[in-house]
Amino acid sequence: MSPDLEPGLPIGKRIKFYRDRRGMSRPVLAGLVGKSAEWVKAVENGAIQAPRLPMLLRIARALELDDLADLTGNGHAVPVHVFAGERHPALSAVQAALTEYRITPVAEMPSIPHLQLRLRQAWQVRHGSPDHRTQLGTILPGLIRDTQRAARISPGEQRREARRVLAAVYRLADFYVAYQPAPELVWMVADRALTEGQEADDPYAIAGGAWAMVQAMRDAGRWDEAITLADDAIRNLAPHLDGAPIDWRGISGALQAEIAYIHARRGRHGDAWAHWERANEVAVQLGPTYRHVQTSFSIPVMAAHATTLGVELRRPAEALRAADGFDPDDIPSLARRSRHLIEVARGHQLRDERAATFALLNRAERTAPETIRYNGFAREMLLGLQAKPPSGLRVDVQELCRRVGVAA
Repeated sequence: MSPDLEPGLPIGKRIKFYRDRRGMSRPVLAGLVGKSAEWVKAVENGAIQAPRLPMLLRIARALELDDLADLTGNGHAVPVHVFAGERHPALSAVQAALTEYRITPVAEMPSIPHLQLRLRQAWQVRHGSPDHRTQLGTILPGLIRDTQRAARISPGEQRREARRVLAAVYRLADFYVAYQPAPELVWMVADRALTEGQEADDPYAIAGGAWAMVQAMRDAGRWDEAITLADDAIRNLAPHLDGAPIDWRGISGALQAEIAYIHARRGRHGDAWAHWERANEVAVQLGPTYRHVQTSFSIPVMAAHATTLGVELRRPAEALRAADGFDPDDIPSLARRSRHLIEVARGHQLRDERAATFALLNRAERTAPETIRYNGFAREMLLGLQAKPPSGLRVDVQELCRRVGVAA
């Protein structure tokens, strides 16, 4: 913490101090954290409440601060990586593939059917591997480069098909870069997925890109923009649904579920459940065996969404009642199943049920270690359990924290 800062200085003033020290303007900081310059000014001046932990982490990373206490001023070192997670070892390689703009000679025309096969196999890895992030880290760099090359040099209608595949590759990359200390990559891949879908003039690809962008906007607090984008994508799909592949309805339902999530996060109970009902109706129509590959949209995942809505609305009884209504093992995707278990743990945390919170987090870690390791909610809960462990579970909590990477 800088000795130039006065003790007891509010968070907003601390943000301004470190922003000025870096020579960074308000618009630049605002762009890095997905907010407006007016919002940054209001925070710095104390005109609005101090940002919550997820946004503080974004600001700390944007200002290149290693210690969150630089912003909170609590006097105790709180390493940013403890909450946000470390960079995955393969992130630099994936980032290089995304940001490498050199035009290299092409020995032969990339095979679009082969790229599609590689993409399908990569999605299977994403959903079926406990170490899905590490596995994707080895697959994505080559897949990104090859598909970008196909989209650049393929002729005529083949180029349009290559753009469809590239949009889907970017949607897959979105899952890899998410929850890592590189928020600019989340926006990059979501924007590219949406843009490639638009260039291909494909409503389904556009909707898939919109789904990724809606999540980025939601997490940045740009709720109205996110809802507008989701609504537009749903309306764009609607005229084509009759006779379209089944996944077109799946992505439409997934977008409705995202709107429900946004309303829950902003505390709008009625709107949240109204959109959940619309999404769930689509899932029921698609049947018990249906699952959308990109979003995991399905009947079990709609039950998982109900848990998340209850948590976001601060109604733990609703959240846990929804969780009791189905078996998490019904979610085929290991990564999505682990995330659901973390959401159930959040429900128990709201009721200060520490033993149950630990049990769910432990199960989430054993289901997909690389999901919990990069989940900010889980890391925050583990820090709380570490400070105040359930009776008789101190050693178990410490061991779980060590495995996840939040050990003191």
